[in-house]
Amino acid sequence: MEKKDIKTREDVFLLVSAFYTKIKKDSLLGPFFNDAIKDWDAHLNLLTTFWESNLFFKTKYLGNPLEAHVKVDRAHNHVITELHFGMWLNLWLQTIDELFIGEVAENAKYRARKMSTFLYMKIFEARQG
Repeated sequence: MEKKDIKTREDVFLLVSAFYTKIKKDSLLGPFFNDAIKDWDAHLNLLTTFWESNLFFKTKYLGNPLEAHVKVDRAHNHVITELHFGMWLNLWLQTIDELFIGEVAENAKYRARKMSTFLYMKIFEARQG
């Protein structure tokens, strides 16, 4: 398969689906996601919209990722660490590199790096309150 850049919602869905297939099977990350997500089809659609809005700015994402991650951390007795975010990021980057190449693919990596740092910092701050 010749790689191309991320250009459509279908491309974003392919990325998100392939990524979460890895997440669900991962021994470190899988339990957090599998415990929290009851309807994977709906969640993959929601995350496709989230990433589509982040990459193409043409859809509107109506969710609160920060609240969701703080809730998962609380439900797991605040055990989420930078290791978890590092693993998440590595799987995301690996999935992009396996499937895509180009400017939007690089932007998806950049945005994920920023997002993982921001979410981890906000989870840590929420523990103080």
